[in-house]
Amino acid sequence: MIYKHLIIKSIITIFVASLSFGMSAQANPDAGKELFKNYCAACHSKDMRTAATGPALGGSQAKWGDDVALYAWIRNSQAMVASGHPKAVEIWNQYKPTVMTAFPNLTDDEIGNLLAYINGTYDGTYGAKPAAAADTAAGPVEEKSNLPLYLIIAAVLAILALLLTKIISNLNQIAAAKDGEYVEKKTIAQILTSKGVVTFLLFAAIILGAYTTVNKATELGRQEGYQPDQPIKFSHVTHAGVNKIDCQYCHDSARRSKHSGIPAANTCMNCHRAIKVGSQYGTAELTKIFVSAGYDPSTNTYIENYDAKTEEEIKAIYGKWIGDEYVKAKELAALNKEGENVVEQQWADIKKSLTNEQKKKVQGPIEWVRIHNLPDHAYFNHAQHVTVGKVECQTCHGKVEEMEVVKQASPLSMGWCINCHRQTEVKFKDNPYYANYTQYHEEMAAGKRDKVTVSDIGGLECQKCHY
Repeated sequence: MIYKHLIIKSIITIFVASLSFGMSAQANPDAGKELFKNYCAACHSKDMRTAATGPALGGSQAKWGDDVALYAWIRNSQAMVASGHPKAVEIWNQYKPTVMTAFPNLTDDEIGNLLAYINGTYDGTYGAKPAAAADTAAGPVEEKSNLPLYLIIAAVLAILALLLTKIISNLNQIAAAKDGEYVEKKTIAQILTSKGVVTFLLFAAIILGAYTTVNKATELGRQEGYQPDQPIKFSHVTHAGVNKIDCQYCHDSARRSKHSGIPAANTCMNCHRAIKVGSQYGTAELTKIFVSAGYDPSTNTYIENYDAKTEEEIKAIYGKWIGDEYVKAKELAALNKEGENVVEQQWADIKKSLTNEQKKKVQGPIEWVRIHNLPDHAYFNHAQHVTVGKVECQTCHGKVEEMEVVKQASPLSMGWCINCHRQTEVKFKDNPYYANYTQYHEEMAAGKRDKVTVSDIGGLECQKCHY
């Protein structure tokens, strides 16, 4: 009877589980994308095909062959390892000692959504854009400079003014001759230095000076093409391009704040506690992050009382790390003279990158060079554009995933923003932020309107950006 009871109980459990997992056919990959950003993007490649800190996730269900076990693994991988599950042990042996974060609160529906996004990205069925959408994603048309036109107009006006002055002088001479008076004919030099011309030139200089002052003021912080060197040679090609790390993993506040923010070193450490040697620069650049955060890669621990350490003590810790890695890379028994020079050169660069006139110690935050900087009187909210408007980062920042060194790709001018608001279609579908625009929803449903642009919902009102 006991065995019969257990068999019936097992059948019921499997049946309930099959119903639960069967519902994943209605999974929402869009919701899964958000879950991936929040929980998975730190350790897993966005393309689902490349291994990173953790394994490639594409085809996970086929590899496991058991959704019940896979769901249990996602919720608590170490419990699965401890139970001796063969697939769990296999993955652990491949990636240890990096421990996968447990997610015990994820529901079956949420995991189903997550897997739907992973599978759709892996096989290419999710995220494919039609040609028209791809064209729109390229962003608004950049404004063209009117300076050449202004220069041509100014030259024409100057020539006309000179001709008019000459004509007036000749007419005055003819009028004087009729009255029997003699007026000396003025030369070009005399005409150009006359009171009228000098007054006109002074007036033109004031206008030009005022225009230049206002124009330069409005261009403050808008240096299109500005591409400064950073204290660390951080490659967006490697991170966003090759490894497909989502922009919002590092710039997490972009989806919930006015500012996108620069990630702190602890964000970097989420991956670089496991990846300690760079693919391009070896220890030269990643060690700067370790020094900034006070992390000893040799012992995989954070250094106690790090802020109180002297520069010589810190140099000894990280000099040993650089030297050991050099010996390992060169397959040497001990550090040679060349290796000692490498240690000294890398430490000198670390000190130069992490200190300045105001920051005397290598400990503490990395002081990145700011690239995008709007004036104080212009209000811009990243969350409004990223979360509500669903605007891709590349629309404003260019193809960052192709930039070794990030630059300001767009003019960020008022005209550029206005053009974007005029052209960009608001994503009304399944977007609760726009549910109260009932008139537009009704007009679109009735076929009276085919789209709603940002300008239609007040995107051209002055107080929206200049409060």
